[in-house]
Amino acid sequence: MAAKKKKTELDNSRISKHLGQSSEYKSSYDPSLLVREPRQSNRTHLGLEDEDLPFVGYDTWNAYEVSGLTNFGLPVVGIAKIVYPCDSKYIVESKSHKLYFNTFNMTKLGDTAQEVLNEISARVTKDLSELLECSVRVTVASNEYVLSENTSAYTEWGHDQKLLRQRSYITLEEEYPIDNVEFSVYNETPELLEVLDSEVRDVYYHSALLKSNCRVTSQPDWGDVYIHMSGPKTVDPISLLQYIISFRDECHFHEEICETIYKRLLDIVQPEALVVRCLYARRGGLDINPERASHKSLLHYTLSDSSVPHIKTPKQ
Repeated sequence: MAAKKKKTELDNSRISKHLGQSSEYKSSYDPSLLVREPRQSNRTHLGLEDEDLPFVGYDTWNAYEVSGLTNFGLPVVGIAKIVYPCDSKYIVESKSHKLYFNTFNMTKLGDTAQEVLNEISARVTKDLSELLECSVRVTVASNEYVLSENTSAYTEWGHDQKLLRQRSYITLEEEYPIDNVEFSVYNETPELLEVLDSEVRDVYYHSALLKSNCRVTSQPDWGDVYIHMSGPKTVDPISLLQYIISFRDECHFHEEICETIYKRLLDIVQPEALVVRCLYARRGGLDINPERASHKSLLHYTLSDSSVPHIKTPKQ
């Protein structure tokens, strides 16, 4: 069994504006609350460079507590989907994101409910695109529209796991005999991974046992991980589950967890194609779902090349 690894020490000085601090919940729109973090600060220890990434991908955020007022004072509520590329220089810090969305709550934004949602979408698109210095896709819709199975939005909102599970993903903790397997490593340890010759060209693995912790507050983050590998080599499924569980006491951003899993599998297995998706549970009204892939055609979501990018529905 691999020895317990020392945790990586990371610099949190740039993101201390809100994290670990008492927060003032402002009653009017204020984009100055947004805080960004350079992606490179979370990649250097993995041997990754922003200018030479071995993957493509996006970070998809769902914001479930979105609200504003009409000009007559009537509250309007909705859900926002936010997508931006993994090659952006920055990510947005999640607590600042939450505080920023709260500033819309008491702000009058239009005469009708739809005008309010459209205005929120426009402002968030502008503010995040400027903050992150990249094209950001933001769609805000009413709860009724989002949850209706009779609309085209159904496949674009909050149903990522259902769509993924329709494929041939094998849930590791359910399909393999693990009753007598020891799980005792709770810091990320790539040495746990055992490479095997693959009996099939493509393998699809899922686990609902992904857990890591907030980089600063150490609050738990729960998620599902979906892995697709293609090529003559693969990893032993039980060793992969042990590796996934080894993140249990790690303190990192969601995006970094996804990129770490991707980089370790890339280095150890050297697959011809690789996709890692981490779908995290909602915390503080937000969920964060990073996706990294070896080829753009394998991505769940993509942004078009037009000036107003569009979220494409996943291929079945």
